[in-house]
Amino acid sequence: MHIRVNKEELQSRLSNIQSIVDKKSTMPILGHFLLTVDQSSFITATDLETAIKEPLQIEEIKEGGQLCIPAKKFYEIVREMDGEIELEAEGTDWLKIRTGKSLFRIACMNPDDFPKWPQITDTKTISFSASKLQNMIEKTLYAAGESDTRYTLNSLLFHIKPDEKSFAIVGTDGHRLSLIKEPLNVEGLEETKVIVPRKSASELRRFLLKATRSRETEEEAVEAEATDTTILMHITKNHVVFKTDEIEFLVRLIEGNYPSYEQVIPVANEKKVLVQREDFIKALRRVSIISKDRSNAIKLDLETDRITLTASNPDLGDARDEIDVQYSGEAISLGFNARYLVDALNAMSADTVVFELQEPLSPTLLKEVGIENYICVVMPMRI
Repeated sequence: MHIRVNKEELQSRLSNIQSIVDKKSTMPILGHFLLTVDQSSFITATDLETAIKEPLQIEEIKEGGQLCIPAKKFYEIVREMDGEIELEAEGTDWLKIRTGKSLFRIACMNPDDFPKWPQITDTKTISFSASKLQNMIEKTLYAAGESDTRYTLNSLLFHIKPDEKSFAIVGTDGHRLSLIKEPLNVEGLEETKVIVPRKSASELRRFLLKATRSRETEEEAVEAEATDTTILMHITKNHVVFKTDEIEFLVRLIEGNYPSYEQVIPVANEKKVLVQREDFIKALRRVSIISKDRSNAIKLDLETDRITLTASNPDLGDARDEIDVQYSGEAISLGFNARYLVDALNAMSADTVVFELQEPLSPTLLKEVGIENYICVVMPMRI
C-alpha cells in the first residue's frame, strides 16, 4: 500500500472511530482499524459489539492493499501533522507516515486477523429520519441499565408495530422506564423487536448527531429540516445495520426477551399534578445534596397547589424546599430517588410537566404538556 491523503480528511475519519476501537480489550487487534485501499477506499473499526465502515477520500493511490493500523497512536500522529500525508506500507508489519520533513514508522498487525464484516442477508428494511432517531435515543438511553445482571436491561428496545404504524424505543433498568413513539409506514412488515446494547446505542447517537449536525444560521437550519438525512435500517436475526449515503454502522443484537414494558405503564393514575419543569429540577438538585449518596432518597409531600421536598442524612443534616404546583386532590407523600426524577425531567423540553400518581408505592407517570408520544415512568421508593 502506498497513498497520499489529505490530513483533514484522514483526521476526521479517524476521529469518528476513536470511541469504538476497544483500547482495553485482551484482543490487541480490536485496538486497531482496517484500512482498505482499492477502487473504493474505506476505514473499518469494531469492538465486536459495534462496527463502523466509512469511506476515505484519497488524493493519490500509488499502490492499493489492506493494513491493520493502531487506531489511537495513528490518530495522535495525524493530528499533529500538517498538509498532505503519505502512507507507505512495509508488508503488513510496518507503516511509514510522512509529511514534509516528518517521518514516523509504526508497527501494524496482519489485516487477515481483523474481524470480518458479517454477511447481511434476509433483512427487514425500514427508512427513518436520522434526526428523529437521534432524538429518540437521546430521550431513552438514560433509563437503560448499565451493569445489571439481567443483561437485556443494559440495552434499548427498538419495537416496530405494524398494527399501530409506529416505531418505539424503550429504555428501562427496572426502576424507571422511558418510551417514545414515532409514526412509521411499515406496510408489509411483521412486528419486530430488536435489543440494542447500551454502548452501541450511545455510539449510534453520536453517529447520528454528526449526520445531522446543526447549521450555523436559522436559514440553514430550516433547509436542514427540509432535507433531513435518511437512515436505512437493515434488520437481521443477529445484527442491525444503520446506513447513510456513505457510512455503515453495524450493531450485534442482544439475544433474549426484553421485559413486557407495556404492562408497567400505569393507565389509571387519578392524581394529576402540573409542575414547572425547571423549578422542580432546581428544587430536586438542592434537596438531594443532603440525601444519602447511594439512594438519593427524597420525600415529596403533595398538598393542594404545593409540593414540599425533604431529605435527611444522619451524618449531614436535613434539607427542605417547596415549590408551587397545580393540584387539587388529597394529600399524599411519596419517596423517590432524586436522580431518577432529574434524569427524566432533563430528557424533556416542555415548560410544564404532568405527574400522574395513584398510591405511594405505585408507578408514577411523567408526561410533557401537549406531547403525547413520550412518557417516563418512575417507581417510588419506601422511605
